[in-house]
Amino acid sequence: MFKPRWKKEAQLLLKGAKKFLHYKRDLLAQDRIDEIESRRADLKAAIKAKDLDAVKEASKQVRNTCEKSLAHYRQPDWLQENIEVFWVAIVVALGIRAYFLQPFRIPTGSMQPSLNGIVATSMHEDEGWEKPWIGKRALDFVLSGRSYENELAKKDLNIRDIKDASFFLFSRTKIFFDDGSDVVIGSPLNEAVSIKTIARALERSRKGITPHFKEGDPIFQGYLTSGDLVLVDKVSYHFRQPKRGESFVFDTRDIKTGGPASLSSQDGGTHYIKRLVGVPGDEIQIKQPELWVNGSIAQEETIQRVMAMKPDSKGTHYTGYTNPTGSPKQPSEFRSAKFSVRLEDNPEKGNNYREFFALGDNSPSSLDSRYWGSVKQYNLVGPAFLSLWPFTSGHWGFIK
Repeated sequence: MFKPRWKKEAQLLLKGAKKFLHYKRDLLAQDRIDEIESRRADLKAAIKAKDLDAVKEASKQVRNTCEKSLAHYRQPDWLQENIEVFWVAIVVALGIRAYFLQPFRIPTGSMQPSLNGIVATSMHEDEGWEKPWIGKRALDFVLSGRSYENELAKKDLNIRDIKDASFFLFSRTKIFFDDGSDVVIGSPLNEAVSIKTIARALERSRKGITPHFKEGDPIFQGYLTSGDLVLVDKVSYHFRQPKRGESFVFDTRDIKTGGPASLSSQDGGTHYIKRLVGVPGDEIQIKQPELWVNGSIAQEETIQRVMAMKPDSKGTHYTGYTNPTGSPKQPSEFRSAKFSVRLEDNPEKGNNYREFFALGDNSPSSLDSRYWGSVKQYNLVGPAFLSLWPFTSGHWGFIK
């Protein structure tokens, strides 16, 4: 910051000449390499001696030597250098994500209240409701992940289709209307269809009543509270066995994630986050509200707090473990509380023969191993160990 301009320029030239050697070494003759190194050494000595005239002369010699070594060489400008740094940073970030740490956004409420999914809060019943001023909106978003929406029907509209349009870490639902227009709600499909105004419109649609929204009707007025953004440790499971009681992320390859209609919005996800309640060799049984492992009540603290059905720090009660209800797409082995399942543990046959059992902490609203069976060894991604955001969710910090 306080360096004189001549010194900054000379040091940048040294750096550029060094890059030139690294990038073009395979194209340069050895005598040219030796000459460039010699000129760089002269420039270093001149900078150290703070001899401005010597620095100017040495800089000129470095430039001339590099330019004559390769006739078409042109020293990169500041834009090229910054683009290079930018792409190197992206490659490093992608490498970290692929092999070490992966961010994961929790879209649904299957792990509440331990971890939050996206929650939509309607304000359409408050007459004259408007979005808060921009300063409050910005503060609410930074601290609590809250975003405000005020979508009104500009004319009579009929719903043509409603689809999940989520990508990367962003959950979105797109509502298509028969006039070709559409509206995007920043929540997963299951939460969007539970918004009262949208739920009523879908009910009208099923009954053949039109229009589904009249001009001026609220499509969604209110706010969305972001699901927790967590970091997943992708390294640990290469060095240790998964532990019963921890939150873990797994992919859904070869898992038929069909379930009851009320949970259908969780179908087809590429990754799930659940509570690991059974490891290979365990016998699992649910006796509402308790989870039994190998003939006795599970002792892990994280599982115990779900069974206790007590409120968390924000006053939200745990539900306990329940046998599935509704009409599943496939038969459930937990139709009877007396039925138990033993997880296979035969590593000699391969990863297909080591099974884990996954349950959501919000048992009545979780699509998990009760419906689609066990998680195989090859599905494992890693434990969720850190909640990054929102800061006021009550879960910020290391995940318990």
